[in-house]
Amino acid sequence: MRSRFTFLLGALVITAMPLALAQTGSLHLPGTVEAGSAFSIQSTGNGNAVLYIVGLGQVVKRKVQLGQTVSFAPGDLRSAGHYLAVLVGDSSTENGAFDVTAAHQPGALSFLAKPSRLAVDLHDGISGVVYVFDAFQNLVLATTQVSFQLSGVAGATQTRTALTHNGVAWTKMDSAAKEGSVQFVARVGDAASTRVMQLVPGNPCHLRMSARPSGQRLAVETEPVRDCNGNALPDGTIVTFTERYKGGESTVDVPLKRGVARTDMPAYGGAKISVATGVFVGNEIRWGGER
Repeated sequence: MRSRFTFLLGALVITAMPLALAQTGSLHLPGTVEAGSAFSIQSTGNGNAVLYIVGLGQVVKRKVQLGQTVSFAPGDLRSAGHYLAVLVGDSSTENGAFDVTAAHQPGALSFLAKPSRLAVDLHDGISGVVYVFDAFQNLVLATTQVSFQLSGVAGATQTRTALTHNGVAWTKMDSAAKEGSVQFVARVGDAASTRVMQLVPGNPCHLRMSARPSGQRLAVETEPVRDCNGNALPDGTIVTFTERYKGGESTVDVPLKRGVARTDMPAYGGAKISVATGVFVGNEIRWGGER
């Protein structure tokens, strides 16, 4: 029975489609309906009929008395799109079309922010894109103002506003100078969405070491390694000590521990000891005299 009804309804829609854009004298339709709102359809004539409202993924069926107004409650039509209205009477079929548009009031945001982890003090290093939907998950195509706010590190706050184009708005933000978590918030009216991002230290900007005798060897140690904004580089960052001496070279890779790297190296007279992490080179020490 269900498959037979589906077949008949499909045939009805196909038959009526060539006339879908024409308003008839017996069926008076609204031009547009806001999603989720109440609306009505007026018919003329006498007798009984069946009214079908057909849209993408939705069919509404009502038995009607011709000449009376057919009322639809809020929420009967929720999906935005183009709808076909077909009135099937005892001796005739009338049809017309109307559009359901997204509700004007935004109800939800889809907020994409990247990257989730990045270095401090980057101009336009953070990007955010927002899609604005109504309460029924229809993309709101009307121009809407979106506010963006980035905050959370040492009380620093950045704000931006942008207008949507076809339901989408975007912006870029600078990452703060201090490491830590930040909150990136997009807001339209009462609808808001938050993303949490992690700021990590940038490239090293302060790398100095010292050396002292340790038995028959040299103990070398860095000062706390920091970036240009004073953020300590994370533990595990590799620091390379290189000792060049007559006829040879020794290299030791050491991870930072509590912000400092330390190790022992051979105590060759006249040796030159340098330190580096990544592409950043620190000071150089010349140890003792020639042997």
